[in-house]
Amino acid sequence: MTPPVLYFVVPCYNEQEVLDDTADKLQEKLKALIASGVVDEHSRIAFVNDGSRDRTWELIVHCTGRSALFSGINLAHNEGHQNALLAGLMTVLPHADVTISLDADLQDDINAVDAMLEKYAAGANIVYGVRENRATDTFLKRFTAETFYRAMRALGADIVFNHADFRLMDRRALMALAEYPEVNLFLRGIVPMIGLTNDVVYYTRKQRLAGDSKYPWRRMASFAWEGVTSLSARPIRLISQMGMCISFISGLMLVWSIVRHFIGETIVGWTSLVVSLWFLGGLILLSIGVIGEYVAKIYLEVKHRPRYLVQEFIDTNAAEKNIFFSKIFERKEG
Repeated sequence: MTPPVLYFVVPCYNEQEVLDDTADKLQEKLKALIASGVVDEHSRIAFVNDGSRDRTWELIVHCTGRSALFSGINLAHNEGHQNALLAGLMTVLPHADVTISLDADLQDDINAVDAMLEKYAAGANIVYGVRENRATDTFLKRFTAETFYRAMRALGADIVFNHADFRLMDRRALMALAEYPEVNLFLRGIVPMIGLTNDVVYYTRKQRLAGDSKYPWRRMASFAWEGVTSLSARPIRLISQMGMCISFISGLMLVWSIVRHFIGETIVGWTSLVVSLWFLGGLILLSIGVIGEYVAKIYLEVKHRPRYLVQEFIDTNAAEKNIFFSKIFERKEG
């Protein structure tokens, strides 16, 4: 079997504190894989700059200058982690046989890459990196994360438990992913929809070496809500079911009130009436908000705006292909 061309795809947003260390470790890992014949010598480490406001792109350009093993993808605007990851995967697709996506802070264990490539060699199109445990997380983060995964499954989403975006995808899986044109992107839920042959590698997640986490609580909550509304219509169905349930209870209350009226008991109802009105008013506003969220997503989808724009792509493999095709065209014209 011919060694595959591997691309590490690493989305970056304001990662100047960790980028040099990450680049050194990934370069060392890739050199070892090439030396052992596991991957082809044209394999690369592709950093995707997602509109960083610090020196991230400057450091990426420096990396591409000091070694041909590095590639740089500069997005024209900050598009968010999921779109940046997709941009990286789709940009390297013409040059890669297999890709491995991971975060720039290298909390994902790069030593698990060997097991991923073994699974790929055995026939897997997709290999998920799954956390063995959450020992490095605080209790609150562990509880909320695991609750999120369980809630997603309960809502009908086919999602891999304790898996983030550390995964291997071969060219066939990437081409299948390219067929999903949706703007509201949640790759953790979309990739399992692809199907194909898949496997799992377990690893232990490390602590972040430097810099701040790019997922504070507010952003994590927003990301979770994005996942729920992108993958499942069940929240709208739950609203319908809740409405029917409340209507049924209201009917019972009406019957109960009529019965009490005829047996001569007075209903003292100011407090209960006000509480009921506040409850129903809040429920109605919540329902309108959920429905509005889905309408907004439809609005974004029907406009068909591009999900990202690549401003610059630095890659020796791409340059070699461009030179090759230029020579072919020159021969045809001659």
